[in-house]
Amino acid sequence: MELIRPTHYRFANGCTKDALPFAPEEYHDRLAGLRDIMDLHSLDAVVLTSMHNVAYYSGFLYCSFGRPYACVVTRTDCVTVSAGIDAGQPWRRSVGDTITYTDWQRDNFWRVVASVTGTGRAIGCEADHLTLDQAEKLNTYVQPKRGMDIAPATMQQRMVKSEAEIALITQGAAVADVGGHAIRAAISVGATELEIAIAGRDAMEREIAKRFPDAEYRDTWVWFQSGLNTDGAHNPLTNRKLARGDILSLNCFPMISGYYTALERTLFVGEVDDASLQIWQHNIAAHEYGMTLLRPGASCAEISARINAFLAERDILQYRTFGYGHSFGLLSHYYGREAALELREDIDTVLEPGMVISMEPMLTLPHGQPGAGGYREHDICIVTEDAPQDITHYPYGPAFNVVG
Repeated sequence: MELIRPTHYRFANGCTKDALPFAPEEYHDRLAGLRDIMDLHSLDAVVLTSMHNVAYYSGFLYCSFGRPYACVVTRTDCVTVSAGIDAGQPWRRSVGDTITYTDWQRDNFWRVVASVTGTGRAIGCEADHLTLDQAEKLNTYVQPKRGMDIAPATMQQRMVKSEAEIALITQGAAVADVGGHAIRAAISVGATELEIAIAGRDAMEREIAKRFPDAEYRDTWVWFQSGLNTDGAHNPLTNRKLARGDILSLNCFPMISGYYTALERTLFVGEVDDASLQIWQHNIAAHEYGMTLLRPGASCAEISARINAFLAERDILQYRTFGYGHSFGLLSHYYGREAALELREDIDTVLEPGMVISMEPMLTLPHGQPGAGGYREHDICIVTEDAPQDITHYPYGPAFNVVG
């Protein structure tokens, strides 16, 4: 008897859906906002393919591993399209319907997408996520009469957080603080970057499980750097052993259902020399000054210019290495970024209440120069009608962070 191999099927494995990161009403509000965007641009359907947008609108955070995924939103439906390797998990972890495509025939994914959108319709897609190959397949199978890049509009929607998102991000910042204290306790001469990082990561994983017992757990990590390895913000761990007088960079990144938060601090092992202390204090001053600027009506470019002037007055602007902060929400080191809300000279976005943004100036002095190393302090702030609300509570500065 020949086995019939379908292009797709539904597999709602389990009696009920699992708890999502937010209440169903939160997702319904997000979808209503997306449909407002669709109305504005006369779109019949939207095909979302990025991890951050699929998770934002459906609740399901996929693991691609080379396979395509989507959340297809029409006027009436929200359907995730997922691979068979995930079995019933996409249905359990999404607010709407789920269709599983099979890999018995190439491009079944796009056949399923087209079955939901229909052909010859006005379609929104994420141009910054589709490869040339996948964009060609969208055109081949969906055959849109008109296409539109929906990514900028969805990013604008994601940049202003709901009360539920702010509550989750606030908890994430508290988890990062827990990781920071665990790392501080593990610092000693002779300890390695790797082992110290493990202490911080394990503490955060356990804290997330305590605060969110019904969540999925993945992707929480620590970058803990020492000496020369502090020169970049994203330098991986090494097995280097700490020595007295080393500059350290503590970076805690708890991930809660796709929501990233961060704690970043400068520390020294045992003692700090005068040249390093002066640079450290200058960066702390820039950090404190920058947080006072995070108010509604200020643009990212304006804030950056003012911090630039602050550093230039102290003749250290030349040591700045990147922007002064960025948005927080559904993002990660390997997916997603609300690039329109970054504190850089080339970003004109104006801050408004409900945005969540970091203040994280960094100065890097080259090896062989007095005070050499990378200095960075990082707090997460919620933009309110008045002064920003700082939700990071691990202390910064030499009084607490010369340790070991």
